[in-house]
Amino acid sequence: MSSPGERWMAGRGWTPFPFQREVWSAVAQGRSGLLHATTGSGKTYAVWLGMLDALLRAHPPGRGAEPLRALWITPMRALAADTTRALSEPLGELAPSWTLGQRTGDTPTGERARQDRRFPTALVTTPESLSLMLTRERSREELGGVAFVVVDEWHELIGSKRGVQVQLALARLRRWNPRLATWGLSATLGNLVEAIAVLCGHGLPTPPVLVRGKLVK
Repeated sequence: MSSPGERWMAGRGWTPFPFQREVWSAVAQGRSGLLHATTGSGKTYAVWLGMLDALLRAHPPGRGAEPLRALWITPMRALAADTTRALSEPLGELAPSWTLGQRTGDTPTGERARQDRRFPTALVTTPESLSLMLTRERSREELGGVAFVVVDEWHELIGSKRGVQVQLALARLRRWNPRLATWGLSATLGNLVEAIAVLCGHGLPTPPVLVRGKLVK
């Protein structure tokens, strides 16, 4: 039987690429990993639909809005709106009661206040904003239920101070949830073995998986 994500794609006349199915399979097994593929080839839905399928199995919709379950880290605030729009399309059909939001330096005060009362089910944010969220008095209560973290454009962060911020944030989240699944996305990484090791860390229940997607030179 096809997954909800695959049925959503079929409804748009889309056929998944083999690398997207490979990511879905790895996510279903609870594995972390790195997806290396050309920009515009479908990296976002490879990871996001896999995570949605896993979350829907663990938390069937119909019980109202779910607490924060997924974080999508983008290194560029300018891309946050585009990312949020992409994530919202399947979410609106597959889990309409779940919520999606943004938290960056550009987020209006009113939206921040609403999030302070209750975070959305999925949140698009930046390394800096996530670091600030982790300093909040109720951070463990608010973020301890996060099951998935996606680090977009990992090549923009690795080896930088902002990349270290992400590593520290992931270490804290893994302490609260040892089964946290982490996925990196990139199109221009060189040393993939080092990149996946830095992102996913050591001591995972199962080794992280490297997925090579469609690469157009």
